[in-house]
Amino acid sequence: MSNILHRIRQQVSHLSKFPTTPILAPARAARFSTMSDNKATITDWVKPDDKSGEFKRQQSAFRNFISKDANSEFPAEKDRYHLYVSYACPWAHRTLIVRRLKGLENIIGFTSVHWHMAEKGWRFATPDEHVPGENTTPEPLHPDFTHLRDLYFAADRDYAARFTVPVLWDKKKQTIVSNESAEIIRMLYTEFDDLLPEQFKAANGNVDLYPERLRHEIDETNAWTYDDINNGVYKSGFATTQEAYENNVRKLFSSLDRAEADLAKSSGPFYFGDKITEADVRLYTTIVRFDPVYVQHFKCNIKDIRSGYPNLHKWLRNLYWTVPAFGETTEFEHIKKHYTKSHKQINQFSITPVGPLPDILKLDEEVPAAAAAKR
Repeated sequence: MSNILHRIRQQVSHLSKFPTTPILAPARAARFSTMSDNKATITDWVKPDDKSGEFKRQQSAFRNFISKDANSEFPAEKDRYHLYVSYACPWAHRTLIVRRLKGLENIIGFTSVHWHMAEKGWRFATPDEHVPGENTTPEPLHPDFTHLRDLYFAADRDYAARFTVPVLWDKKKQTIVSNESAEIIRMLYTEFDDLLPEQFKAANGNVDLYPERLRHEIDETNAWTYDDINNGVYKSGFATTQEAYENNVRKLFSSLDRAEADLAKSSGPFYFGDKITEADVRLYTTIVRFDPVYVQHFKCNIKDIRSGYPNLHKWLRNLYWTVPAFGETTEFEHIKKHYTKSHKQINQFSITPVGPLPDILKLDEEVPAAAAAKR
């Protein structure tokens, strides 16, 4: 009987090109089959019986790809796809930055969830809430959806893992195309170029975030940036043993030292010279959160960016203050409140620290100690 109902739901969902509210399996809690033996919950970042104390990031489950080929399963089309993001999440933040850099605002819409994440995962803002950040609203495509997990169950009624952002949703097929940020941003680099004005196309070196001549260097940089820095702050902060914490935090700062040295050698204001590349996008979303959150919340306190890394600090402020795709997609209230009020196992009483003040310094402003060191 359940199989028959499932087929009926699939047929009904395709009767309209863009159905507003698909027929769905009842919303329910994910099973977390890898954690069920010890009754772990969605807010347990390390399994309770894992003696290593190491945080292990989940692999993304939806890995389809949008293509400029009109005959592909997911062809690039205007207003067909919708991004679901969190301003708090560095992985989702990547997609917002690239969407702006590539001029895709009128081609791909987006919605941000509320900054709070609890036992049911990310939730959407309610109509009576006024949360900062563009498009932090109730779910616009499915009025009955209250949580991001509703989208996951719509795409796969048997989904049994974490409900992560970003989510790239296909409004025509009513399913998730991808929830892997590294692959979503690469789709946005080129696959919609036929729909864009000339100044946003990757051809002729316009907005080309993954240029052929730099791909080997970008991929090599991505490998240690991801493992040691992007994921390294989480592996430090969610560690449940002293050994796991110290191993990861020392590796994190070793790689920050490496990024600092690379930026000192750069021939321009960006990681690989005078043009923004994927390396800038992927590093920025961690570095902009570092002083406001990771130093205290994740115990990444060997140094901070503003006083310990002059080249990273200059690079960060340049992106934030001079490139709107970076600064205007950064919402510090979401960032600070999400981590400190959602991670109860780290911050039991959900106290959000006031500092550092300001969240980010002006282009020509330094902390007193750093300014004194230059004299």
